[in-house]
Amino acid sequence: QRQEMPEDLRGSLQYVRKIIEGFNIPIIEKEGFEADDVIGTLAKKAEKEGFKVYMMTPDKDYGQLVSDNIWIYKPAFMKQEAKKIGVKEICEHWQIENVSQVIDILGLMGDASDNIPGIKGIGEQTAKKLIKDFGSIENLLENTHQLKGSIKEKVENGKKDALLSKYLATIIVDVPIDFDEDQTIRKPIHKELLQSVFNTLEFKALNKRVFGNEQTEDTKPTTKAISFDLFNQNTPTNDILPQNNEILLENPTQSNLNTFDPSKVNYTFVETQTDRQALIRLLETQKSVCFDTETTGLDSLNCELVGMSFCYQAGEAFYVPVPENQTQAQTLVHEFRNFFANETIEKIGQNIKYDLEVLGQYGIAINGKLFDTMLAHYLIEPEQRHNMDFLAQKYLNYSPISITSLIGSKGKNQRSMRDLEPQTVSNYACEDADITLQLKNYFEPIINQSQALQNLFYNVEMPLLSVLADMETEGVAIDTAMLQNYAVELAELIKISEKLVFEQAGIVFNLASPKQLGEVLFDKLKLDPKAKKTKTGQYQTNEDVLQYLAPQHQIAQNVLDFRGLQKLKSTYVDTLPLLINPKTNRVHTSFNQAVTSTGRLSSNNPNLQNIPIKTEMGKEVRKAFVARNPDFCILSADYSQIELRLMTEFSNETNMLNAFKNGLDIHTATAASVYNIPIEDVTSEHRRKAKMVNFGLIYGISVFGLTQRLNIPRAEAKLLMDNYFDTYPKIKLFMEQIVQKARTNGYVETILGRRRYLKDINSANATLRGYAERNAINAPIQGSSADLIKMAMIDIQKIMKKEKLKSQMTLQVHDELVFDTHRSEVEQLKKIVVDGMQNAIKLNVPIIAEVGVGENWLEAH
Repeated sequence: QRQEMPEDLRGSLQYVRKIIEGFNIPIIEKEGFEADDVIGTLAKKAEKEGFKVYMMTPDKDYGQLVSDNIWIYKPAFMKQEAKKIGVKEICEHWQIENVSQVIDILGLMGDASDNIPGIKGIGEQTAKKLIKDFGSIENLLENTHQLKGSIKEKVENGKKDALLSKYLATIIVDVPIDFDEDQTIRKPIHKELLQSVFNTLEFKALNKRVFGNEQTEDTKPTTKAISFDLFNQNTPTNDILPQNNEILLENPTQSNLNTFDPSKVNYTFVETQTDRQALIRLLETQKSVCFDTETTGLDSLNCELVGMSFCYQAGEAFYVPVPENQTQAQTLVHEFRNFFANETIEKIGQNIKYDLEVLGQYGIAINGKLFDTMLAHYLIEPEQRHNMDFLAQKYLNYSPISITSLIGSKGKNQRSMRDLEPQTVSNYACEDADITLQLKNYFEPIINQSQALQNLFYNVEMPLLSVLADMETEGVAIDTAMLQNYAVELAELIKISEKLVFEQAGIVFNLASPKQLGEVLFDKLKLDPKAKKTKTGQYQTNEDVLQYLAPQHQIAQNVLDFRGLQKLKSTYVDTLPLLINPKTNRVHTSFNQAVTSTGRLSSNNPNLQNIPIKTEMGKEVRKAFVARNPDFCILSADYSQIELRLMTEFSNETNMLNAFKNGLDIHTATAASVYNIPIEDVTSEHRRKAKMVNFGLIYGISVFGLTQRLNIPRAEAKLLMDNYFDTYPKIKLFMEQIVQKARTNGYVETILGRRRYLKDINSANATLRGYAERNAINAPIQGSSADLIKMAMIDIQKIMKKEKLKSQMTLQVHDELVFDTHRSEVEQLKKIVVDGMQNAIKLNVPIIAEVGVGENWLEAH
């Protein structure tokens, strides 16, 4: 009955093992046995060999194992001190004569965390009394005639569960495993292994606790004041840069670069105009330059430049401070205008979109080929983190200067870059540019090994980066008056929902408290006798639980309504007006290219991709997204059933392909085929069920899942799915083949070759393997959808700029694009958008983009 292991925990296990190995702690395990059994066996074997044994655990089950030489050592927790628990303490706590009777008590009372049922209705106190009176479960069951009332009834009805529970609660002490006393001896830690794991996980505080300050200040990079003579010496050119293109790396986790050595760098502080001009002349002779901006904050549209750093060869970098006076800053930055505009110089950066937007505020356009190390790594290892600190530690074996150590964490002690000594900022900025260049030299050959990676990087992600920078800078206009009115309406609806819940509960309570809600639903109203509890002992009242109860109990639906309305109001209606940029009077979201493993874009600050669209109340929020002024309107373009079309493309399913080519409604056509009826006889109910199968299969839905989603008998769901695969046999074949391909290769690919790695595809754990199999089916389709709309965005933006349209692309939400459109350009833009979306990638299946126009986003959609 346990839930599936959380994905973040599953991904952490490999690191847990590495850390244990790093501390040189033995890992002892035996296939088919639980840890309790292994510990119990080792404890008893060690005792026989004369050892005194301590089992460190808070688990009450271990009480059955204690003896004169075996203790539980319960670790300190919160304000409670650590405890040493022996036979005396166990017997006193459980009110028993022998520690073996712990098993009998657990057998009666059960243990939900270990899935031990016990006897229904028997709690700890009753279990203690029964074992005190009868000694064991077996003796109790033989003498139930001595019991009275409800206790007798419960015990007699629960005989089978009691014996099973005792068996389940018994810790096995004869596991076929040897006790090796050498394993128990503390040994020196594996320093290099542990430091490597700590660096990978950015465990800086723990690293310091274990190893102290091993990296002294004098090993950190330093800069020197520039002299003009430096530029009159033999000017280095790209010809002497390290050339790593011959490196073909089979395993991108194994670095072929030298470790970054901060003691061998040459960083230069460039302060005078004369020296800046010399630097610019030097930069303009290069084929490739890494640059970085240092700013007063993380908001690219509201921060100010503090300085810029440049690096064209490993170990050598330059820092240019920028005046606080913004007029002077503008003048200084414009000295570099021609360098940034030079089409022949490749520009390198880590998360370079931020730098594009910052410099854009100073009127600087960045042209030429771009190379973003964050996005390069995202394509190489999509499941990993992509921040520079992590990349430097993993690939250069170096922990960079921490920004937190310079300016502090969030709070009253946090400083701005302007508060630091210029030399300190210079050290930090030069190191950033230097590390980024070295990462580029590492990632570039890996990208160049694969034609698919090259295409994705240079023709998709890099051009898209500039498109997204334009969209983020543009922002979207918000109708604050509409949101204010809607907030009042929602507040009234929230009160009504709350009142209905209180009336149905027969009590007023804190509806925002999961604990109180659980007590009302399951203790007072007794809606579900099998209601699950969390580890803290309170009832689960999450959305899944409430949706399960909703068809049977109106109060559950009213709680869902209350929560939905409250979330809508707090997350969007109340919050969006607060996020309007005072400089632009618009909301500016951030689009993330390197977050999702499928290749889809995500959005944050604010997240505009999660605005509800399935509910009528949620849709209303889209009314607040409007055009910039009366001369403009909103144009929205959305792919029609794109994932189904891509499923058809991958499977080459003839029947579905013909339906799309003939312009049929695919769900109606599917219903007609599955139910073997004329298309004109298809009812809305038929279509609803066919639609669920069509879309459910993309996400690997099972017969059981279909039964739940459609609320139909299992037999009907199985028949529905069998008929579906009879109608579309190539879809079933595709699903089987893609899973098998994933098992062989360890990954699946999109139309453009974007990979999704599936580390659990061959797992012995059926739950993990099933999850990976569903991803194997879904990832190529969802990822190809992402590839398609990204290519469309690039093509559309290119034409819009070429034709110098006043209209602007402002939002991308999954399969939809939104434009702030000048009314005179509506028809022209419609054609550009439809052509761009439908022809972004040439496919056999017809791709359809539907366009709408309105005064706000909801009208247009």
